[in-house]
Amino acid sequence: MALGALLARMPDLQVALQVDKSQLGLTLIGMAIGALISLTVSSPLIERLGPKVTAYITVIGTAACYALVPWMPGAAGVFAVLLVAGMLAGALEINLNVELGRIEAATGRSVMNRAHGCWSAGFFVTALVASFVRQSGMSMQAHLGAAFLVVIVFAWIAIRGLEAAPVDASHLPEEKAPAFAFPTMGLLPLCLIGIAAFLVEGAGIDWSAIYMRDVFQSEPFVGGLGLTLFTFFMALVRMVADPIVERFGSRAVAASLLVLSAIGIAAVGLSPHPVVALVGFALMGAGCSAVYPLAVSAAAQRRDRAPHVNVASLGQVTFIIFFFAPPLLGFVAEHAGIRASYFICLPLVVGALFCVPALKSVAPRTA
Repeated sequence: MALGALLARMPDLQVALQVDKSQLGLTLIGMAIGALISLTVSSPLIERLGPKVTAYITVIGTAACYALVPWMPGAAGVFAVLLVAGMLAGALEINLNVELGRIEAATGRSVMNRAHGCWSAGFFVTALVASFVRQSGMSMQAHLGAAFLVVIVFAWIAIRGLEAAPVDASHLPEEKAPAFAFPTMGLLPLCLIGIAAFLVEGAGIDWSAIYMRDVFQSEPFVGGLGLTLFTFFMALVRMVADPIVERFGSRAVAASLLVLSAIGIAAVGLSPHPVVALVGFALMGAGCSAVYPLAVSAAAQRRDRAPHVNVASLGQVTFIIFFFAPPLLGFVAEHAGIRASYFICLPLVVGALFCVPALKSVAPRTA
């Protein structure tokens, strides 16, 4: 919810900092650097603090950082705050995914897609609210401050009852994860699938509001609908994906979703009317929704290395792409036009389609 509120105000942040799209993207790269640092060094600290304390620090800490962004006097201050936010977000990612894996192992139930769906649901709620907030003229400082207060309340309610999931000692890997787990040749196809999904996600989440403003001169409410529709369909598909994967298999589902992504990208890049662009953003959200969780599941079941090493390798490579997408797309948007920034996603999506056989052919049915 907190990150979504910040990204919904990207057009206002750009104006406040008086920077172009390329400079804005370079400012946002602070999150990528912070996430990379955290993903490589924070695991021992998370293990020491435990999931509950880590959740309090990372959830409330990231929201506090995002609330501070509009108060920074310049791009350098925003970069520094986002660097800290990225470090906290990386630790949050590790903490929650480890707990989810332990919950799945203890219960025998698949919850990964639905858990990622809840992340998307938070984005959808805050994007919908932000459309009305921006239209009302509320300042960015007041908006992100209110979002921070909401996060504090809900974080306290959600985290206070958190109990660490049991660890199955019989399945503890003997291989220690390196600081940076480089992908093997066998893992590279899954990395490409994850990178394609995250690049599409970054294009939809980070730049949709600016796209609608620059291309169609849309009102703030209409401009915010791109992010709203993207996150709504992303959350919806993730919530219902598990039984569909169990019935049709990972390969068929992933291929279908990647095709949807490609159609959505083309619709946005070529859209002659705001409605076509909004439909494109909806298709992009649905298309990139469950692709990454499917890649994570396939990486965990590979037997060339310990499962946690493969998952760490996939996560480090693809999670960084999610944060590097803003500067990459911003550079292209500034020098070739914002429509062109969406078309650079297409080759990766097409490449990911050729990598789909690396996924499991049939998902195991849960008890």
